[in-house]
Amino acid sequence: MSASVAVYRSIYTEDRFKQAYGSDDNASGSLRLWEKLAGRCRCSKQACLHLLRERVPIFSWLPRYKLKKWILGDTIAGLTVGILHIPQGMAFALLTSVAPIFGLYTSFFPVVLYMFFGTGRHVSTGTFAVVSLMTGSVVEQLVPSPLEMNSSSSEASDFEAQRIGVASAIALLSGIIMLCMFALQLGFLSTYLSEPIVKAFTSAAAFHVTISQLQSMLGLRLPRHTGTFSLFKTLASVMENLPHTNMAELLISLVCLAILVPVKELNMRFKQRLRTPIPVEILTVIIATGVAYACSLDSTYNIEIVGHIPAGFPRPQLPAFHTFPAIAGDTIAITFVGYAVSVSLAMIYADKHGYSIHPNQELLAHGISNTVSSFFTCFPSSATLATTNILESAGGYTQLSGLFTSLVVLIVLLLIGPLFYFLPKAVLACINVTSLRQMFLQFQDLPDLWRISKIDFMVWLVTWLSVVILNVDLGLAIGVVFSMMTVICRTQRAGCSVLGRASNTEIYRPLENHSKCYEVPGVKILTYNGPIYYGNRSFFREEMTRLLGLTPEKIRRREKAIKALEKRERETTVNTVERGIANTSFSSENEFFKSETSESNAQAVLIDCSSVIFVDVAGARLLTQMCTECQKVGVHVYLANCNESVLKILTSSGLMKYMNPQHIFVTVHDAVVYIQQQKEKPSENTTTVWV
Repeated sequence: MSASVAVYRSIYTEDRFKQAYGSDDNASGSLRLWEKLAGRCRCSKQACLHLLRERVPIFSWLPRYKLKKWILGDTIAGLTVGILHIPQGMAFALLTSVAPIFGLYTSFFPVVLYMFFGTGRHVSTGTFAVVSLMTGSVVEQLVPSPLEMNSSSSEASDFEAQRIGVASAIALLSGIIMLCMFALQLGFLSTYLSEPIVKAFTSAAAFHVTISQLQSMLGLRLPRHTGTFSLFKTLASVMENLPHTNMAELLISLVCLAILVPVKELNMRFKQRLRTPIPVEILTVIIATGVAYACSLDSTYNIEIVGHIPAGFPRPQLPAFHTFPAIAGDTIAITFVGYAVSVSLAMIYADKHGYSIHPNQELLAHGISNTVSSFFTCFPSSATLATTNILESAGGYTQLSGLFTSLVVLIVLLLIGPLFYFLPKAVLACINVTSLRQMFLQFQDLPDLWRISKIDFMVWLVTWLSVVILNVDLGLAIGVVFSMMTVICRTQRAGCSVLGRASNTEIYRPLENHSKCYEVPGVKILTYNGPIYYGNRSFFREEMTRLLGLTPEKIRRREKAIKALEKRERETTVNTVERGIANTSFSSENEFFKSETSESNAQAVLIDCSSVIFVDVAGARLLTQMCTECQKVGVHVYLANCNESVLKILTSSGLMKYMNPQHIFVTVHDAVVYIQQQKEKPSENTTTVWV
């Protein structure tokens, strides 16, 4: 059953519509500004409480906590993630080129701080492979590791202190950058790291992590390569030193991979049935530590072990402030990567569970986490893919799960840490590699990405190749620049179409896609699907010229014809009145003008600006120029569907000097009806010729 719609109203120009339905912009605008200033300056108990709840969200959600409903899920999820944090914290510390104990510290302090300031209920913070790898590259550049060094000497302790000083300085500077971004309300900047960029970047970084761990899995003592082409340099170094592989460490790595990979696959396939995933990482760490201790693998087979892990809380320590100038550039990249991944994960699970995330508050939460934890010998932290997924699948409800996660890590720090003395580093390397499973699986999204958007596929491919071939931070920068270039190209080559009207309706659609729509006689209706600015003004002019058929040559011919017609008209009027002689040359000029007019077959041009999101000064001048050119050949220009900002810029640029303000309409149909009414009126400028 079809329904018809009939609407009867007056024709609305923009001026008439504002008079009927608009408001006094100046009065209301000044009033709103005064109210805003007064509201900001007002200080009351309610305002302070609101600010406290907004900036420290735990005071907002904790009083509403449903103890009986949520406590069990938060407890199980928090304990599960805490158990996973122990091996991953130590493993990712190796990626950062610092001692494993600092990974445990980084798995504790940021978790506690995010619980107070974060808005993501299912976000698990701590060590993240990509951030750790980028931090480790900077640490290796500033404090390169010597090939020969006694692990028990004072020189080794000084060396470790230098390294963690640099890593902590990166965490501090990253936190300061985030806090400055929060003060400037720059949370929206994370949107420049689009989903294809983030996925391609993390997938490519997974290759860097895997290649960097080969030497630990093979028992090779090789320097870590950094900078451009570091992946290929590391791979070539490993291949060159394959004859020196420690067979015992290779065997340990193969056994660990044979255990970790199948169990992780089972956890993934049966995650709906398992209340908590099998903690295979911590079990592997415990078993490997026991076997290495019982068999004295470090002394018998020269296996590299973790070594001394001090028990207790870390003492506050100042980061290496003097390294700020050297680490500033890399820290900006680390900050953006960590924040983008954290906000992306928070938004994914917020959408899934029906609550909202505040990007600027996330800046504050991660900024405070990194700033405060840097004074307790922690390296940069962020939300992590694996533990966040486990936290949500294990039944976590709120940020309170972070309390139980931090309790598990705290017990290890205070009591159990020294028991991991004999843990082989090859086991931690295997945990690093197997934790990247989700990043490698992102290749499965490529066929769908190609089908949906070829441009996004190219962004993914360029970012991935740049990160793999060049380096992590440089590849990320290339990916962002390339993504922005695609956006610029899309706006530069936006489509321009001729609109036709659907019969007996006020609906107008492009003629190339709607063959049953018809073009309004005498009116050329054009639409441009993009902004009009300095970057695409040439393309816009070419498209308009092509669709209107008003080339510069034709404009000059029409202009000459009009001038000649006016001149001959004056002369002929005098001659005809005085002598009564007909002028045949004037008649031929008149016929020429008529043929030129019928050639374009458009007495009016209507531009639909509904898709024009903004216009700059260059675009406004171009529209003014086109308006004057059309008027030279007797074609009137009309505008419709202009938004407020576009209309304001066009008015300020002086377009109304060359265009009647009454030719700007609210809708396309208003303009078409007005033009048709004007055509039906008898012309007031008709000239009578006496022959």
